[in-house]
Amino acid sequence: MNDLVNVIKNLWDIASPIVLPLLLALIVWVVGSKVIKCFQKFLAKAFARTNMDISVSKFLQSLLVFIAKAVLIIAIIDILGIPTTGIITIIGSLGLTIGLALQGSLSNFAGGVLILLFKPFKVNDYIVEDSHKNEGTVLAIDLLYTKLLTVDNKTVIIPNGTLANSSLTNVTQQAVRRLDIEIGISYKADLLKAKKVLEQVIAGNDKIMHNKDVSVFVKSLDDDCVTLETRVWVLGADYWDTKWKLLEDYKLTFDKEGIEIPFRQVDVHVDGNA
Repeated sequence: MNDLVNVIKNLWDIASPIVLPLLLALIVWVVGSKVIKCFQKFLAKAFARTNMDISVSKFLQSLLVFIAKAVLIIAIIDILGIPTTGIITIIGSLGLTIGLALQGSLSNFAGGVLILLFKPFKVNDYIVEDSHKNEGTVLAIDLLYTKLLTVDNKTVIIPNGTLANSSLTNVTQQAVRRLDIEIGISYKADLLKAKKVLEQVIAGNDKIMHNKDVSVFVKSLDDDCVTLETRVWVLGADYWDTKWKLLEDYKLTFDKEGIEIPFRQVDVHVDGNA
C-alpha cells in the first residue's frame, strides 16, 4: 500500500509542473474568451450609440478584439512557462517589416479611417480633389480608396492617403450656392441698358432664389471690353442647369437688344513709307 502511495506521489511530483499550468492556462483561455466576447458586444453597442460609420465601427471592433486576443495568447504562453520576450521581439520585427513593405497601403488605410471618422465628404457628395483636379460624385468610400463618378460617366479611384493629406472642395455639402457669371460688352454699348437687360433675364428665371441678394455690376474695365458680373443664389442641385440657361439667355437677349459682346481683335497698320 505504501508503495502505491509513493508511486502516485512520485507521478504527481512529475506531472504537477505540467498539469497545473495546463489547467490554469485552460481556465484563463475559457474565462478570457468570454470576457472578449462581452467586450466585443460592449463595443458594438457603444459605437452604435455614437452613430459611427459602419465600416469604421466594424474595423475598430476587429482591431480591438484582435489586440485583446493577442494579449490573452501571450498571457497563456507565459503561464505555460514559455519565454515570451523572444516571441514579442519576433512579432515586433515582423510587424515592422510588414509595415515598411505596405507603407503606401497603410497610409491609404489611415486616410480612409480619418475620412470615415471626420466625414469631410460622404457618398453622393460632389467633390474636387485640388492637387490633381480629379472631381466627381462620390460612389463609395472604402478603407483604402474612394471611388468617384465623373459627369461623363467615368469611374475615378483615388487613394485615401491623397484625399486625407491634400485640400479638396466639397461642392454639394451646402444646399445653396452662389452662381457668378462674367460677361463682357463693348465700350460703345449702353452700359445701363446692358445692366437692365441682365436684371430682366435674371428676373425671368424661376430657378433663381429671388429672396436672396441679386447683384449686377461692373467688375472691371479691361483692354477690349467692359466686364459685367451677375451674382445670384440657387439650390445646389440646380447650379449647372441654371448657369447654362443664363449664359444662353444673356447671349440671345444681348443680340436681340443690339448690345455687342466683343471678341479679341488685332489691328495691323502698314506704314506705306516702309
